[in-house]
Amino acid sequence: NHTAQVVHELKTRDLSSFTAILSVSPYYNKPTQEGIYQHFKAIAEASPIPIILYNVPGRTSSNMLPTTVIRLAQEFSNIVAIKEAAGDIVQAMQLLQHKPAHFHVISGDDMITLPMVLAGGSGVISVIGEGFPKAFSDMVRLGLNRKVDEAYAIHYQLADAINMIFEQGNPAGIKEVFMHLGLSESTVRLPLVNVSSDLSQRLKQFVDAFPL
Repeated sequence: NHTAQVVHELKTRDLSSFTAILSVSPYYNKPTQEGIYQHFKAIAEASPIPIILYNVPGRTSSNMLPTTVIRLAQEFSNIVAIKEAAGDIVQAMQLLQHKPAHFHVISGDDMITLPMVLAGGSGVISVIGEGFPKAFSDMVRLGLNRKVDEAYAIHYQLADAINMIFEQGNPAGIKEVFMHLGLSESTVRLPLVNVSSDLSQRLKQFVDAFPL
């Protein structure tokens, strides 16, 4: 949430091994839409590689509106996409309706990924996909290929797990899934804490029953 610090990092860090950067809209400060525009304008002018905007008002406490996103996409060719995680399908559709042809709208909300893809979205940057990569990737590919019924069948297979992994916060929920899959411990750092024993048991039941 410190524009000058982001610009400094972009100008001094070796980014040669990266394809793009994912840059979150400033948190806590609650900038106006003009402030958000000026923040990303400065980043666009400094970045040597493409930029994916990240709108997640549930964490930043401010919403980057479609008009601001489209203004940035139209004015800066290196702003190539947005991870849209407002959880608002209407807002997502407004982005998809008015975006430039080159600009990608990527879901940042697992529960509405499939509707966004079917409406013209390019894909997802996912949480549940870390635990169930094959199933979630299959769902997205089916959606991109307009195989709607098959895609929704997978969506509803995963829907309960999507709700559960966010029930007591991310990443505690998905880390618990990792533990039940045998991938890692479920360690989190304060101020995060592990999920309750009840939620852990429900996640274990889901993992044990899911056809991996």
